[in-house]
Amino acid sequence: MKKALFLLLFLATSLSFSQSVNDYKYAIVPSKFEFLKDKDQYRLNTLTKLLMEKYGFITYFDTDILPSEIADSNCNKVYVDVQNSGNLFSTKLTVVLKDCKNVVLFTSSEGKSREKEYQVAYNQALREAFTSFEKLAIKEKEDKNSKQEVIVSTYAIKRDTNSTLFAQPIENGFQIVDTTPKVFMKIYKTSIPNCFIAYKEAIQGVLVSKENQWFFEYFSNSKVVSEKMEIKF
Repeated sequence: MKKALFLLLFLATSLSFSQSVNDYKYAIVPSKFEFLKDKDQYRLNTLTKLLMEKYGFITYFDTDILPSEIADSNCNKVYVDVQNSGNLFSTKLTVVLKDCKNVVLFTSSEGKSREKEYQVAYNQALREAFTSFEKLAIKEKEDKNSKQEVIVSTYAIKRDTNSTLFAQPIENGFQIVDTTPKVFMKIYKTSIPNCFIAYKEAIQGVLVSKENQWFFEYFSNSKVVSEKMEIKF
């Protein structure tokens, strides 16, 4: 009987919890997280904003000039925070959503990485933490669902790389060089074959293989841009 009562209370709490998050259309991401020294260090704030958009929120930085419909009320949006509980040996990140009264609406599972390079480790841990958002009902709202479809389905081949690029092994991945040789980008292994976390100058995204062809894909203005590349491994 106690188990049944506990289960009913748990389900009721979970339903209310998901619905409370689903009530929100907008999200605010800080330009700097407390555990980092600089604004958008390792582009972690930018990645957080992009992932919030991926899961259906219309998202702004706290330094952005907001449209009046969003700025006129503090309580029509969720406030996003990323918290670090890692140590010298591993990176551990958790995503927390709060309302205007500082009430926690959602806490993600902990994303982990043992990569030594901070930018890679933070990227991996944050993406893993955001997998918890799959359990939310955000995508069911009609207006949010429409935005999600645009983000996912709007692929544009930006350009073909005319010259062949070459992959040189580095720790946990490869550096992609041209014939100069100049380092064009760096890519790092994931748990998915033929899918790498990729960094090209200030842009971060993924390098994926589709139909025996490599594509560098990343978010730009809430759309997914895909660059076709000739790479020899």
